[in-house]
Amino acid sequence: MAATTPLDHVVIRFAGDSGDGMQLTGDRFTAETAALGNDLATLPNFPAEIRAPQGTLPGVSSFQLQFADHEVLTPGDAPDVLVAMNPAALKANLPDLPHGGTVIADSDSFTKRNLTKVGYASSPLEDGSLESYRVHAVPLTSMTVTALTELGLGRKDAERSTNMFALGLLSWLYSRPTDGTRRFLETKFAKRPQILAANVRALEAGWAFGETTETFAVRYEVAPAPSRPGTFRNITGNTALALGLATAAHTAGLPLVLGSYPITPASDILHTLSGLKRYGVTTLQAEDEIAGIGAALGAAYGGALGVTTTSGPGLSLKAEMLGLAVMLELPLVLVDVQRGGPSTGLPTKTEQADLLQAMFGRHGEAPLPIVSAATPGDCFDAAREAVRIAVTYMTPVILLSDGYLANGSEPWEVPDVASLPRVRTRFASADDVPAEEKFRPYSRNPGTLARPWAVPGTAGLEHRVGGLEKADGTGEISYDPDNHDRMTRLRAAKVDGVDVPDLDVDDPWSADPDGADLLVLGWGSTFGPVSAAVRQARAGGARVAQAHLRHLHPFPANTGDVLRAYPRVLVPEMNLGQLSLLLRARYLVDVISHTSVRGQPFSSGELVQAVDDAITHEPPRSTARRFAGAGRGSSQEAHA
Repeated sequence: MAATTPLDHVVIRFAGDSGDGMQLTGDRFTAETAALGNDLATLPNFPAEIRAPQGTLPGVSSFQLQFADHEVLTPGDAPDVLVAMNPAALKANLPDLPHGGTVIADSDSFTKRNLTKVGYASSPLEDGSLESYRVHAVPLTSMTVTALTELGLGRKDAERSTNMFALGLLSWLYSRPTDGTRRFLETKFAKRPQILAANVRALEAGWAFGETTETFAVRYEVAPAPSRPGTFRNITGNTALALGLATAAHTAGLPLVLGSYPITPASDILHTLSGLKRYGVTTLQAEDEIAGIGAALGAAYGGALGVTTTSGPGLSLKAEMLGLAVMLELPLVLVDVQRGGPSTGLPTKTEQADLLQAMFGRHGEAPLPIVSAATPGDCFDAAREAVRIAVTYMTPVILLSDGYLANGSEPWEVPDVASLPRVRTRFASADDVPAEEKFRPYSRNPGTLARPWAVPGTAGLEHRVGGLEKADGTGEISYDPDNHDRMTRLRAAKVDGVDVPDLDVDDPWSADPDGADLLVLGWGSTFGPVSAAVRQARAGGARVAQAHLRHLHPFPANTGDVLRAYPRVLVPEMNLGQLSLLLRARYLVDVISHTSVRGQPFSSGELVQAVDDAITHEPPRSTARRFAGAGRGSSQEAHA
């Protein structure tokens, strides 16, 4: 029996052809790892094509997972173990594997034909080119076929279970249970007993091979990570976002109506919400993006929480209807799960390049609040915040997620819904209208500048809506220049006045007279890589503070003070500097922009280098008086 060696963390990348089931294999390994109590983060990475040419580099699909006995902030910069199901998977991913890393390859797939497809003149498993790695060439396919012989499957059908053999082997190697996967398979293939038997038997065969072979002299064990008491589950960003929307609607006492046109990587939100009908959720798969937002806006007019989901190209198509939502002043949440663009771009890859479109991508003066999520689990809270703002201020809100958050997953504590803050919803009533007067649909709450939400059909609240400018108060159609100026400024003032919390700064040197040398300011899904990089930089002696923006419009009221309090401010973004542009324009602070548009999240190593470059090569600015709020609250980073 192989000896068991404890590890504090591992990064595994499963890679194969698009049809090899790598996403399912990664998902199941992740689920079992979460059940064991490890902290984890994942990075699914797959092509947009439903099925690229088999065995080619464009068809490679991968799933990377980091799990540990401590807090994990990213799926890992590089894999420790690469599971390669064919030569294309090896060639596409080997540059990311550090020397000394482990390769587990399906030797059956390294045929002359498959090697030729990706330009290998000889098999790297045999020609010595992998001598700097620990290579395990295992005939995964043929062992799977042999294990399934008694089931009477054809060879092609039997080969489809090879991913389960690999999963069984890796589960043995890293001491993961397989009970959850068995239950998953029993549910998934309940009506296809032969396929169920094949997958379960392949899973068992992979585990048994690990236990009996001498190929692996050591198996590994990663202890659970410390966590507070509670009920946890593994969750993707899209699922968390859908649950957050449904929960927010529930706490607001509103039905939720989703009008959506499927688009990668946002479609899973539609899929998840369509299963929540019993919680007052109505989903409408519209014929196009415009119809989707139109249905959602109509639902908002009728007294429901209107929600529409999309990605960058869909946001462009919804722009005109968003302008109408601004003019109508109705609560609407538009979720933009950003992807690589422009146009079809990189539809399965991540990017943060829709920020300026969210800010300005409408005709006329049409400002609206913008909220962004930081982690897969945080998508739940970001959705609730977007709903709070939409309902409280009677305004459309854009919630920005991205492909990295949407498909990535992490452990998430299931909240007690009863303990969550209520969203106060109040519909206008005929009792609000003084006797002898008409209802004034554009009278405003003096605190929020929100207009009353009058459900059509309510006696005494008859009023007109539409895209034409309305007279302040009465809501009558108005072409008066002064009224248009006043209404435009009122709509802008309402958004500028949205109550958002101050920007929280994690600054261990806030009480030190010399202060930190650099503030790293992130937004959206850069939170994990930025936090990991700041942790590493501090461990190396750098004096680095960190802050993260949830609210991108309006910015927190103390943002300018924070920026001016540090001699250097580094802003990493997965675009060409869109937040940096906004910060420079708004606060006249020359932030240092670090950008990337590779369709992949930042690595923490890249950001550590950016931090070092900023401190070493960028001259410090003169700073304002130290920011009084620095060092409040914030994260584990201060204690790392």
